[in-house]
Amino acid sequence: MRTAVCSGSFDPITLGHLDIIRRTAACFDRVWVCVSPNAAKKNQMFTPEQKLLLVRAAVAELPNVQAELWPGLLADYAAERGADAIVRGVRNATDWDVERELARINASIHPGLETLLLPAAAEYEHFSSSMAREMIRYGQPLEKYLPAAVAPLVRQLRGAELKREEA
Repeated sequence: MRTAVCSGSFDPITLGHLDIIRRTAACFDRVWVCVSPNAAKKNQMFTPEQKLLLVRAAVAELPNVQAELWPGLLADYAAERGADAIVRGVRNATDWDVERELARINASIHPGLETLLLPAAAEYEHFSSSMAREMIRYGQPLEKYLPAAVAPLVRQLRGAELKREEA
């Protein structure tokens, strides 16, 4: 059984993320989506548990995909899941450079662990979680940026948070 890991902070998961996960699921028997808290990222909108909820909603239609939280190193997660590869999406040259370095680090931690870099589909090259958070903050339509199952959950989560802030 060929197993891959797709990872990210998914704050929130976008259509671009889902496209990479779907394409990975078409190539591997099993795909683990690793939702990783990233303390270095500022202005996070969702808690790790909320991110996991959103990712699980987005991948529910993919029978060979499961999502989990993981607070540690991605290479350790991949090794623990018996993964053959980590699959990462790249939108541009900057992403490529960062992911190439991370691939080398992961391979040094667990020799034989491959990293595959998938170019983003043209329609998603400009997508990012940061951009999606801005659309959420300013009440823009979310269906152009977020998976169909995720947009209503985001509205629900953000509505509850705004009510708590007002109280």
